Amino acid sequence: MGYMITSTANQQVKHLIQLNKKGRLRDAEGIFIAEGPRMFREAPRDWIEKIYLSETYFKNQWKEKETEVPCEIVRDSVFKAMCDTQTPQGILCLVKQRRCLLADLLKKKNPLLLILENIQDPGNLGTMIRTAEGAGADGVILSPGCVDLYNPKAIRSTMGSVYRVPFFRAGDLKETIAELKKQGVKTFAAYLDGSESYDEPDYREGTAFLLGNEGNGLTRELASCADTCIRIPMEGKLESLNVSAASAILLYEAYRQRNL
Repeated sequence: MGYMITSTANQQVKHLIQLNKKGRLRDAEGIFIAEGPRMFREAPRDWIEKIYLSETYFKNQWKEKETEVPCEIVRDSVFKAMCDTQTPQGILCLVKQRRCLLADLLKKKNPLLLILENIQDPGNLGTMIRTAEGAGADGVILSPGCVDLYNPKAIRSTMGSVYRVPFFRAGDLKETIAELKKQGVKTFAAYLDGSESYDEPDYREGTAFLLGNEGNGLTRELASCADTCIRIPMEGKLESLNVSAASAILLYEAYRQRNL
């Protein structure tokens, strides 16, 4: 930390701005950006590649004066320019991406999984990762059409759960579901025309919930791959719930059954 970054023309600043915007660049380099003290504190230390601190944060709040992780101090105005948030919290770090195989999600007996098809809102995706941790799920499976989990908004919405919930990017969800069935995992599709109410099946054995796109729900093709189509009863004029709310209802029903 021998000097301060004082210009947005600095190559590191330009690079960080591009990392915030471009998922392909993040994937190519195998890293993502985590903003804020909480995301820094909860990150496994061996995942952090570099730390950036605003001048004010360094002077007033930074306690780890000696750290093995490379640090850069950045002028406040420049720090704000390189952050994705409107009111930066003074610290961001470059973190290694986590690469998981389907087998990593199936290590425990009777796993509880979430399968997501074409989720588009990064806030929804991040919230579902957070809910999965809270409900004791063993992992999340993403279709190729899902928004990037390492999108900055998705990362913030996980509130740190991105570090702890394994997730697998499937090449083909139908093939993945077939493999889950071979491993004894029962699949339940959240579907408007579901034949059973969500609280009727037994979720104490290996269970995977399928949820679809915010606007259209699950595709009929994928829903037909599930063992059972389930529905969440609706009152009033609603047709469906927000997908993250639906995921919470299903995951916590499984949690309830498994902890009776």
